[in-house]
Amino acid sequence: MIGAEGEQLGVMTPEDAMAQAQEVGLDLVEVAANAQPPVCRIMDYGRYKYEQKKKTGKSKGHAAGLKEVKLRPRTDQHDLEFKLRNVRKFLIEGDKVKVTIMFRGREIVHRKLGYQQLDHVNDLLGNLASVENPPRMEGRFLSMILVPNREGVLEAKKAEAAKDAVTEASAEAPKAEAAETEAPKPEAAEAEAEAEAEDEKSDTAEAAS
Repeated sequence: MIGAEGEQLGVMTPEDAMAQAQEVGLDLVEVAANAQPPVCRIMDYGRYKYEQKKKTGKSKGHAAGLKEVKLRPRTDQHDLEFKLRNVRKFLIEGDKVKVTIMFRGREIVHRKLGYQQLDHVNDLLGNLASVENPPRMEGRFLSMILVPNREGVLEAKKAEAAKDAVTEASAEAPKAEAAETEAPKPEAAEAEAEAEAEDEKSDTAEAAS
């Protein structure tokens, strides 16, 4: 029997072990069923399962997937920047991204605009992405597949970390200024102390008279 703090509690009956676990409000979990005698431990079983799940998730890592972002041949700059934020997020997380230009009606005769839009996307992403599958038509859709560029992703992560650090420093600055404003300056504190000393002398003199 192992206690909640990892201490050895010795051999005991299942009933006694259960009673000890209930006494501290925790669970009795069998951790080595094949041992002789079997080993049990007092613990928070829900927390134990949660931590095991987290460890399993970390060991598997992020499973790269294929995300898709859809554009139009004449998507304006504002909407394009909004869509590209998602593209950058997917790439930084290690996913591939399929960028698709959708043609409607007579737009299909202006395929050149679609190719230009994809070229523009590549230019805006810079070294964050590499083209795995170049643009090609599939019915009314023009698509290309991008994959993360390792060096570009590292640079993007560093830039994000630096930005977060600046934001945190900016948030702390007003607090520091407020603390400095509230703290009495040495000269003011000294003058106040001298004034209090003079008042005490005056009070003593009046009392003596």
